[in-house]
Amino acid sequence: QVQLAESGGGLVQAGGSLRLSCAGSGRTFNGYIMGWLRQAPGKEREFVASITENGVTIHYSDSVKGRFTISRDSAKNTVYLQMNSLKSEDTGVYYCAADPQDGSKWSRGEGIYYWGKGTLVTVSS
Repeated sequence: QVQLAESGGGLVQAGGSLRLSCAGSGRTFNGYIMGWLRQAPGKEREFVASITENGVTIHYSDSVKGRFTISRDSAKNTVYLQMNSLKSEDTGVYYCAADPQDGSKWSRGEGIYYWGKGTLVTVSS
């Protein structure tokens, strides 16, 4: 069974940091783009960041650029999201995703092939 399992969410004060991890299992994700989307309470799901297998092509949403860093260990089938200078508007459920399509086209995540169950990030102001 193919799975993406997120970890690392939690409660943090504004200005703080968190590191999310997502471990894939059940298949290799070589050839897949891996990344993150999030959904804040009462809002639509949105793209956060994506990275290619070799780490050469990375995309960030404008709202996290300069604060979040995505990285990947393809040998471990794992993708990470280092989140710094967190703001209250970063609160939401963060989902790990994997798909053959370039991350710039992920938008709200329609059609993405593999999903994790999500991890909650709460930023208190």
